[in-house]
Amino acid sequence: MSNPPFGFGIPDPDKRRDNEPSGSGGEQPSGADAFNQLGQMLSQLGQMLSQAGSSSGPVNYDLAKQIALQQLSASGKSELGFAPDGGKSGTAVRDAAHLAELWLDAATILPAGATTSVAWSARDWVEKTLPTWQRLCDPVAQRISGAWVEALPAEAKQAAGPLLSMVGQMGGMAFGSQLGSALAQLASEVLTSTEVGLPLGPATTSALLPANIEKFTEGLERPSSEVLVFLAAREAAHQRLFAHVPWLRQRLLATVEEFASGITVDTAALEQLAGQVDPSNPESIQEALSSGMLEPQNSPEQQAALSRLETLLALVEGWVDVVVAEAVGDRLPGADALRETLRRRRASGGPAEQTFATLVGLELRPRRMRAAAALWKLVGDTHGIDKRDSLWSHPDLMPRAEDLDDPMEFSERLGDGSGDELEGLDPIAELERTQRAEESGKSDEPKDDRRDG
Repeated sequence: MSNPPFGFGIPDPDKRRDNEPSGSGGEQPSGADAFNQLGQMLSQLGQMLSQAGSSSGPVNYDLAKQIALQQLSASGKSELGFAPDGGKSGTAVRDAAHLAELWLDAATILPAGATTSVAWSARDWVEKTLPTWQRLCDPVAQRISGAWVEALPAEAKQAAGPLLSMVGQMGGMAFGSQLGSALAQLASEVLTSTEVGLPLGPATTSALLPANIEKFTEGLERPSSEVLVFLAAREAAHQRLFAHVPWLRQRLLATVEEFASGITVDTAALEQLAGQVDPSNPESIQEALSSGMLEPQNSPEQQAALSRLETLLALVEGWVDVVVAEAVGDRLPGADALRETLRRRRASGGPAEQTFATLVGLELRPRRMRAAAALWKLVGDTHGIDKRDSLWSHPDLMPRAEDLDDPMEFSERLGDGSGDELEGLDPIAELERTQRAEESGKSDEPKDDRRDG
C-alpha cells in the first residue's frame, strides 16, 4: 500500500512544529487539552459543514461531485468541445465500437457485453461513475470514520456527545473534498470507462472519452481513427468480461471491502491532529486535513486482500491485453506500438493507478499485468481460446498469484489431467448457471478445490 487512502498520510514533523500553538514549548498537549482543541476546531467548522451539502454516509458525495465539476469547469474540461449524445464524436465512437466487436468475435468465446456505445465528456464520466466510486470508497471511509471515535479516550467520548456527529460530518467533508479533486483529475485524463480495470460505468455500456483520446493521440504519429478503434476494442473486451463473468464484478468490489475492514489506526494520532491545529487559524485546519488525519497501520489481513485484488485485476488486464492483440492482429498497422504505449502508461503510474491508490489505498502492480498477459497467451496458444476463456466460468478455476510466477507449470497442469473438468464444458451455460447460483445465495459447486488433481 504505497499511497494511504483519503485523508490518511504521514504528518510532516517540521510542519507539526510550525503549527504548534504558541507557548507549547514544543510539547504535545495532554489528552484532555487535545480534545478541547479538537472541540474548538469542530465548532468553528460548524457553519462550513452546514453549507457543504448533506450526506448520510461516510463520504460527502454531494460535495465530491460539486468540487469535481467546478474544477473541470474552471479548467474548461467539463464539456470538452463535443456533444456527448450525438454529433461527430458520438458517431465515430459507435462506428469504432461496432468494428471492434466484429474483430473480437473471432478472438474470444465470450459474446459482446455492451448493448450501448457512447461518447462521454469529462462531466459525463464523473456523473456516470460516481455510484461505483461510492461502492469502492464507502468501506474505506466508513472504517476511517469509525477510527475517529475509536481513537477518542473513554472520557472524551462521554464528554463529546453531539460533537461526535460533527466529527463524522467533518470526515465526510474531508473525504468528499479529496474525492472530488481526484475525480476531476482522472476525468480529464482517462480514455475509457474501464481504464482503471474496474467496471466503473453503468452495466453493458461501452464508453469512450473522445477529447481525452484526442489529447492522448498527440505525438503518437498514428491516425486518430486507428487509436479510437484500438481503445474501443479494449473497452469492448472489458465489457465482455464484466457482462458474462457474473462473479467478477462482485469479487472485485468485495475484495476492496475486505481490505477496508482491516484498517486500524494509532490512537495517538488524534492528539497529533489536535496539536497541528490552531483553532483561531482556519488555514491550519485545512493544512491538518490535507496533510493527514490518522495514519493507517498495515495488517496481514490487508496484505492478503491486497494480493488477491492485485492478482485479479492483473488477470483482467492481462486477458484484455492478449485478446485485443489477437483481435486487431494485422488489421491495425500501429497495434503493437499502441499496445506497448498503453503498457508503459500503466507501468509509469498513470492517472488511473495514482488516483485509485489515493482513493482506496490500493495500487496495481503493472509487472503482474504483464505476467498475467504472458500466462493467458501461453494457455491460449497451447490449449486454444475455448479452454482459456472457460477458466473464467468459476473463480476456483482461475490462476492464482503463484501461477503468474510460473505460467508454464499452470499450462502443463491444465493438460496433464488436472484440468479435465473443463472438457466438454459449455462456457456460456456454466456462466449462466453460476449467475443463477449466486443470485439465489447458494452454489452448486462442490466444496473441494476443483483444481487439485
